[in-house]
Amino acid sequence: MVKKILLVAGLAALAWSCATFVPPPPSFYVEDLPQSLTTAMTLEQRIAAEEAWQDLRSGMSARAGKAFAKLGSGSPVSQLGRGFLALQAQDLQAAEQGFKEALGRDPGLVLAHMGLAQVALARGDEDQAYSRYREILKREPDHGWAKPRFEALRVKRTEEFTTEARRAVAAGDPEAGKKAYLKALFYSPESVEANLDLARIYRKEKNAQSAALHYKAANAGDPKDRAILKEFAETLSEAEQYGRSLDIYELLAEANPKDKVVRDRIESLKNRLGIYELPSLYNAIPASGAISREELAALVAVKFKGVLDGGEAKPPILVDIETSWASRFILKATALGIMESYENHTFQPRKIINRAELAETLVRLVNFLKNKGYRFAPQMAPDRVQLSDVPSDNYYHAPIVQIVAYQILDLSAQRTFRPDAVVGGREAVGALDVILGLMK
Repeated sequence: MVKKILLVAGLAALAWSCATFVPPPPSFYVEDLPQSLTTAMTLEQRIAAEEAWQDLRSGMSARAGKAFAKLGSGSPVSQLGRGFLALQAQDLQAAEQGFKEALGRDPGLVLAHMGLAQVALARGDEDQAYSRYREILKREPDHGWAKPRFEALRVKRTEEFTTEARRAVAAGDPEAGKKAYLKALFYSPESVEANLDLARIYRKEKNAQSAALHYKAANAGDPKDRAILKEFAETLSEAEQYGRSLDIYELLAEANPKDKVVRDRIESLKNRLGIYELPSLYNAIPASGAISREELAALVAVKFKGVLDGGEAKPPILVDIETSWASRFILKATALGIMESYENHTFQPRKIINRAELAETLVRLVNFLKNKGYRFAPQMAPDRVQLSDVPSDNYYHAPIVQIVAYQILDLSAQRTFRPDAVVGGREAVGALDVILGLMK
């Protein structure tokens, strides 16, 4: 019986000694060796590299290490191999060095980025691992190993940092909240949630420039959200980017023309920017043979828009301008005292003006501009102006003398002013252009 037991034990030992040893698989992930690394090798080197790589993937670390050493330390295959072998041995510093040496030869080497991602994970550095996944996906967008890991880590970290940010803000620590939101955006730059919350923090802090950047990103992620667009538009206005704010409000108005709040904001921004929605009637003024009071008010308000803004008093009560296309211009001109209303609170917008009335309006405009700091020098002394058709007791004598002295309006060869002659559009435009040219 003892002999039989010894015989069985001996046969078992012999079988074990003849069996092929199967090493455990490596604890890291590694792909096939890319052809780009072996094309410049000789046939002998290529075979050696492929065999070494197969040993590496099979877990035969000792044999693979010897083969990589034979390839030479300058070979990227050897550098990668040594990196993965060091990773298997948990020598993370040596592994990192090997992968970085390989990247020094070829910055787009996916295997090296893959190795560095695994080094980062072994160190617990998810940010670095994420960066390496991203580098791989830049080169191979559908990479089977990197893509699912990239997406899973992106979702996980975005949720973690967004939750952290909200808790910090709720606890009254906006600085910590901002830092956490920025970390969330590192993982998900397109996150509407994180961008919007961060924009609101910056806006509350009166940091309109930073807020606008994040509103823009939030809008890009959800362009149909009108609430985001409105906040974005208001923030741009607060940042004094009035043109961009107006563009967004006009988009909102296109989507919902009945939104009165949006329409009012458009009007306000246009006024600030000096933009008038000029009707075709305004463009027809220069060709008119006889202009009206409303047309003169429009010419003054539009041509001197930037100068006239600010400081105007409350406009007088006018009972007859509601249907006038130039009502806003009339209110501007009368509020500034450049044109006057009549005692019965009418403006008579369609009344045709004559040269005497034009002279009075022009003198009022010049005096207003002088009070704003502009200098006007008469081209001739007022006491040398002789008018053969405007007596000194005429109501318009003084303004006509002044406007002729400035040579904004001329006399005829016979020294007549023709105070009752109607004013054509070309003459009115020309006189206002002269004033613009005289402003110093």
